[in-house]
Amino acid sequence: MIERRFDPTTREWRTFATHRQDRTFLPAADHCPLCPTRDPSSPGEVPASSYDLVVFENRFPALVADPPTPPLPSTPLYPVEPARGATEVVLYSDDHDASLAQLGTDHIRRLVDVWADRYRVLGSRDEVAYVFVFENRGEVIGVTLEHPHGQVYAYPEIPPRPRAELEAGMAHLRRHGTCVFCDVVARERADGLRLVTQNDAFLAFVPFAARFPYEVHLIAHRHATSLLDLTDPERHALAELLETVLRGFDALFGFPLPYVMSMHQAPTDDGPWLEVSHLHLEFTPVHRTATKLKYLAGSEIGAGAFINDMTPEASAGRLRAAVLGAR
Repeated sequence: MIERRFDPTTREWRTFATHRQDRTFLPAADHCPLCPTRDPSSPGEVPASSYDLVVFENRFPALVADPPTPPLPSTPLYPVEPARGATEVVLYSDDHDASLAQLGTDHIRRLVDVWADRYRVLGSRDEVAYVFVFENRGEVIGVTLEHPHGQVYAYPEIPPRPRAELEAGMAHLRRHGTCVFCDVVARERADGLRLVTQNDAFLAFVPFAARFPYEVHLIAHRHATSLLDLTDPERHALAELLETVLRGFDALFGFPLPYVMSMHQAPTDDGPWLEVSHLHLEFTPVHRTATKLKYLAGSEIGAGAFINDMTPEASAGRLRAAVLGAR
């Protein structure tokens, strides 16, 4: 069963995809379905014997182009819709033991181009309103396949967190006449207290009101609304800074740091949101020390109110040192 249901108490859509209970879970490396095909008579997801970057439709999708009709009827109180959209997998490398941090700037730059292509192609579909690029890294995050990969979801509406940002941005624009993210960039560059690293086109910093101890945002210096708005040098600068930050994460505690990477950019229908859409990536590692995790518990899950165990200024200082040590 695959369908979407609307919660009238929060005005949020939720997706139900019961077949995902049966998806492959942490197979041994020699049985990884994302590795190149070793035996042509038994191909995995990629039939080739080697590859650079690969995109394919998720075998256990949450959203599909031609979904079945939901078995439950839709009512005014409880709207139900087909789970229309797309869920794609992006393989970063054919090396099972690699990570995004280890692939090099040129390879990451090609990945940025792939992300931009998927944003363009999926966003051109009539039923798609928002293209969300993300990566889940690490078993504690909940990954089911350890091969280096990310995902792209194409939603029929703007999801709750990006929508909240856009609505906050619109309120800021009406009150101050400026993009709130542009103002944040200016402030973080000026005082440097939460700065992790930067280059000519992008800034990496710990947010002033970070949810997680080592949360880092990467954001374009100028008001670039999406990946498609970046120049070729800016795409290269994004790849450079991604590599720098990811190497710093892995140097922080001396092991590959689990995280969720989320890319926020303009809704694909553009419209009134362009003035407040400012391309940025959010990294939310779940570790608060080398041996302790930041669990989402009562305040976070029940009330939606995050409590952070570290000041962003202290976190940024440790991350700056880790980035310098990783160079």
